[in-house]
Amino acid sequence: MVPGASEEAAPFRRGRRLAVDVGDARIGVASSDPDGVLATPVETVPGRDVPAARRRLAALVAEYEPLEVVVGLPRSLHGGEGPAAAKVREFAQELAKNITPVPVRLVDERLSTVTAAQGMRASGVGAKKGRSRIDQAAAVVILQSALETERTSGRPPGQCVEVVV
Repeated sequence: MVPGASEEAAPFRRGRRLAVDVGDARIGVASSDPDGVLATPVETVPGRDVPAARRRLAALVAEYEPLEVVVGLPRSLHGGEGPAAAKVREFAQELAKNITPVPVRLVDERLSTVTAAQGMRASGVGAKKGRSRIDQAAAVVILQSALETERTSGRPPGQCVEVVV
């Protein structure tokens, strides 16, 4: 390589991705097209029964056959992690075990729900009707951000969850 020349970014990895926005009551799921251009809502999985939620997510992974699953990691505005992030890390670890060999990646989800809520309000969806869809919309925001990060950096987004057996 010539000194001072920039290294070329790796090509964008082709393949569908799923995104998961983990909440206590609900888990939003979104999917991308195989070219990684557009993220769309898939469904809202009830989150209170965690084993049932994990089974449903594993079924969605089997159905969509994604390249990877990105899970939104809630961080504070200053980048720190609190109890919610610890719960999501634990959830992502268990999900990774359940869907191996499909990789799970943790990506920063700061303000994804706020962004999703603003977008839904702007499109005329009220708070009551939107409650069941806000988690899906947040998953869409997380996935679009992850796709954009990979497209601009040439590297997979976030941090890969290592499967510990």
